[in-house]
This record gives sequence, C-alpha cells and structure tokens, in this order.
Amino acid sequence: QVRLQESGGGSVQAGGSLRLSCAGSGNTFSKLYMGWFRQAPGKEREGVAGADPDGSTYYADSVRGRFTISLDNHGNTHLQMNDLRPDDTAMYYCAADLWILGRRADDLSSRNFRYWGQGTQVAVSS
Repeated sequence: QVRLQESGGGSVQAGGSLRLSCAGSGNTFSKLYMGWFRQAPGKEREGVAGADPDGSTYYADSVRGRFTISLDNHGNTHLQMNDLRPDDTAMYYCAADLWILGRRADDLSSRNFRYWGQGTQVAVSS
C-alpha cells in the first residue's frame, strides 16, 4: 500500500510562489509515476502536473511555464509554483501509481492514479 503525505500549502499574494512536497512511503514493488491535482470549491478535480520516473513531465495548459514538477527516486515529488494567480486557489492533492505495464502520468487523469494524499490548501489573494 502506497501512502502519500503532502506539505507546503499556504496563503500567498498574486505573483508569489509556493513549493508543495509529497512524501511517498510503503511501496516496495515498483517505481512510481506521480502527479498533482487540484480542486476548487464547486469545481471538478483537475490534473495540474505529472511526472514519470524516466524524467518525462506533463502539465495542464493553465500552469505550463509557471509550475514545475520534480520526482526523485524515493517516491517523493515536489511542485514548484511561481507567478501564482487567484484562480490557482484550490486544495492540491498528490497522487501516484505503479510505473508498470506501460502506465504513465501523461493524460493527467485521476482515473490513472490509485493512491492519493489528503490534500494541502493553497490560497492566492489578489
């Protein structure tokens, strides 16, 4: 069973930066592909960024050029968020799954991630 724990959320003014971290544990089977999702009140959960262990990264159009995802060899991922905007305000979730059988993070679909953290809140004020 893979366990994920996010940290690093908080409040920031527009134009500021935050760095989210997600620590993975409990996995002894395979490398993980990992991703970040967010959900604002009244909106559906959306994929923000994803990363595969081979170094491939994927971004939603809304964050490309502002957010950077990184993934280490120990099942941890980070999301550096720069130039934050009020519409980035949401609960941010870390997600992961086993990098086997051709599975990848590329479509940023929540259906491709079985393991989820509890979330960390990000609030951006104008």
